[in-house]
Amino acid sequence: MPYPKPSRRSWAEPWKVKMVEPLRLTTREQRERAIAEAGFNTFLLRSEDVYIDLLTDSGTNAMSDIQWSGLMLGDEAYAGSKNFYHLWDAVTEHYGYKYLVPTHQGRGAEHILSKILIKPGDFIPGNMYFTTTRLHQELAGGTFVDVIIDEAHDPAREHPFKGNVDFTKLRKLVDEVGAKKVPYVSIAGTVNMAGGQPQSMGNLRALRDYCSQHHIPIVLDATRAVENAYFIQQREEGYKSKKVAEILKEYCSYTDTCTMSAKKDALTNIGGWLATNDQGLYEEARNLVVVYEGLHTYGGLAGRDMEAMARGIVESVDDDHMRARVGQVEYLGQHMIDWGIPIVRPIGGHAVFLDARAIYAHLPQCQYPAQALAADLYVDSGVRSMERGAVSAGRDSKTGEERFPKLELVRLALPRRVYTQAHMDVVAESVLHVFEQRAGARGLKMIFEPKYLRFFQARFEKV
Repeated sequence: MPYPKPSRRSWAEPWKVKMVEPLRLTTREQRERAIAEAGFNTFLLRSEDVYIDLLTDSGTNAMSDIQWSGLMLGDEAYAGSKNFYHLWDAVTEHYGYKYLVPTHQGRGAEHILSKILIKPGDFIPGNMYFTTTRLHQELAGGTFVDVIIDEAHDPAREHPFKGNVDFTKLRKLVDEVGAKKVPYVSIAGTVNMAGGQPQSMGNLRALRDYCSQHHIPIVLDATRAVENAYFIQQREEGYKSKKVAEILKEYCSYTDTCTMSAKKDALTNIGGWLATNDQGLYEEARNLVVVYEGLHTYGGLAGRDMEAMARGIVESVDDDHMRARVGQVEYLGQHMIDWGIPIVRPIGGHAVFLDARAIYAHLPQCQYPAQALAADLYVDSGVRSMERGAVSAGRDSKTGEERFPKLELVRLALPRRVYTQAHMDVVAESVLHVFEQRAGARGLKMIFEPKYLRFFQARFEKV
């Protein structure tokens, strides 16, 4: 009997394994005990108790042999490290900004930027919030305003660029508060909280025109801008024949400044930067980084880490790398779609986002269904994911009331170049099993809540 023909040709990663790290297999009883001790918060699990770790794609990447060899060339001089200048050259070449200030990671850049640009009473519009970004804006006295298109808040809605800015919302804000009360527009390339959804080049280009008319800068969260460039290549007319590197540079050219967590696209385990075309901003940031991070030529990083970043940037914009990186996410997400499991659609760039509100529809949002789903998935298979819903949304900084967003999601974030397709099959089958048992799921109540970014350290118990 002949084998059935596959519906599409298989693909393989553009790398081979040179070193392995053994994984610990645990029993269900051990996992039940571990998640209870962690207060049903996957952030509080010990790494050694996790089988497949999809908590985050931040700093969990596998570096290449080229990057590892770069670590041996670390210039650990306190001032003027040659690795800093290698990093400067890589950022200016591939992202296009004139000036660079290294930081220990992305939130270091967000902190410095917010202290420089935001005054109490300002409003910062953006294409959906991100946790640390919004907190830094609020701590500086600003108020974040969501101006993303409505489609981004509907997980089942198919739209190629859910990260787009809604100009009706933006104009309404600027008309109400005045352009002088808007220090900048905050843009994320592939919006994390929306499910890793990209922004189109056309939308950013139009935003550039609008902001230029009103003398409002654009600040890009470039954490996953390379993935955004890949989606533009695949989905936007006129870009199919262009290289990801070329698209990335054009995308950044419509912005004035960027913050970067190099722990994502740049394929490193630590690091970040603030880059800008504004010399005045650069001088202020270069001064503040000395206060909060380290000298302006190391920014809290070792020279070897800056070298790994510089080399990772070059690798990150390779078309074959991006095709495989996003392709593995699509492989996992397609399993969910084929099995009728509700996820954010279309499938995002760095993660598959389970729609916990739909999966655990019998649980009210005040019982944190996404947090419960992440805990249940861990118990089933040892797969660690994370909540992206009411717990992550936190409380309103002015009223103290809990925020209950429309999106109540569980994120399965894939580290780059770490796991195989077989690992993805294990993850998919575990999600399916939990989905089939969903009627018996119980909610959670919060028994410990930190003041800031509560999702990292909050503790829960079963209702």
